Order: sequence, then C-alpha cells, then structure tokens
Amino acid sequence: MEITEVRVQLVKNKDDRLKAFCSITLDHEFVVRDIKVIEGTGGYFVAMPSRKISDHCEKCGGKNHLRARYCNDCGALLRENRAKKNPKGRIKLHADIAHPINLECRQRVLKGVVAAFREELERSRKPGYQPPELDDLDDEDIPEVI
Repeated sequence: MEITEVRVQLVKNKDDRLKAFCSITLDHEFVVRDIKVIEGTGGYFVAMPSRKISDHCEKCGGKNHLRARYCNDCGALLRENRAKKNPKGRIKLHADIAHPINLECRQRVLKGVVAAFREELERSRKPGYQPPELDDLDDEDIPEVI
C-alpha cells in the first residue's frame, strides 16, 4: 500500500491543539477522510476518523450519545453508567472508522500526513495563499448504485 496523495486543510484557531484535517489517498484508489493532525506534548500526532458511540432509549428506542442524560426523541431520563469501561476504567466514547492495523502502517501514515501538514503550513505563510478543498468530488463523479 502506498500513500499517493495527502490533502491538508489547516484549522484557523491557532490556540487549539487541533491543527488540521486531512484526507489521504491510497494507491490512487481509496480515500480516507477526516484524519486529524493534533499537537501533543511530544509533537504532532495523527488521529484517525471516528464516530461517537451511541445506544438506544429503553422507553422509545431512540438513538442517543453515551453522554446524553435525556433521550433526544422522547425526553426520558436515561440511565447513568450506560457505557462500558475499558480495562483502564475509562469510558469508550468513540470508535475508529478506519485505522492502521499494524505499527508500520501507522508510522507510514503519520510520516506522510505530518510531512504534508508541514508543507501546507509553509505554503499558508506566503502571500495569496488559497487553502485546498478536501471535498472536491461532485455527485456526478460517483456512479449511481442500483
């Protein structure tokens, strides 16, 4: 697998730890969007796209995030401690959508994304900088599934 393209969209809030959103293209064929570049104490790291974990209301079956106290649909009070804890005792609130399954792949993604982020950061300091669009696919480009 080869990372054939990395697109970086810088975040405007300079005080935030979140520095950019990225998309990577693998082998000119597969795109992973919503990768985040975050500034940590040891430098930049990459957070893969994830979704919030949710559960369903016992009363109406409506879908709610685990931190919700009341049901989004019927307003019923939700049970506390609905979320399962990991072995460290922390509540898991997000699940990865896409992620590397071994250290070598994770390092390749980190290296490629951080290098592209630094290049985009340098470009952004030049006059006339225009940020790239991450979502440039038109609906016409995607074949309709029957």
